[in-house]
Amino acid sequence: MASGTARSERPTTAARRTLRDGARGQPVPARVSAPRAAPRVDLGGLTSHLGYLVRRAQLWIFQDFNRTLAALDVRPAQYSVLTVIDANPGLTQMTLAHALGIERARLVHLLNGLEKRNLVRRSSSASDRRSHALHLTGDGRRMLARVKTLAAEHERHVTERLGGQQRQDLLRLLAAFASG
Repeated sequence: MASGTARSERPTTAARRTLRDGARGQPVPARVSAPRAAPRVDLGGLTSHLGYLVRRAQLWIFQDFNRTLAALDVRPAQYSVLTVIDANPGLTQMTLAHALGIERARLVHLLNGLEKRNLVRRSSSASDRRSHALHLTGDGRRMLARVKTLAAEHERHVTERLGGQQRQDLLRLLAAFASG
């Protein structure tokens, strides 16, 4: 905080922009401070815990995925749902939830959003009228093709971060958790 002024007493950015220099009638430039480097913190051995490192990797991967696919407004869970429905037309919601490890209520919310965007269509299941069969719409197939192109770019970012062989090793090791 500048000059010991409490944050709540400092003018907002918008207010600073409206301040005028009486002599010239020009806006007074706001002070720009350089970002500070985060202090080093002892993680107390967390880096020897697989769960901690996997979570940190997940955060980096999801942030990059979201940045890379921002223009299409598709998140990782949506990409997973679209991909599995594309590979399994007519799949039921319950089977999809189980296959991806998504809670049923969360999946319903996710599908509602995809349906509103005309990417997914639910229809009554031929084998069980209480279930819904899931299909991609034409828009959904076209969107998935665009998403897959950007997802491949995201995977290149991961490869750049890890290296090709380490990425392959990590995929092989983590596959044990994907099967349930």
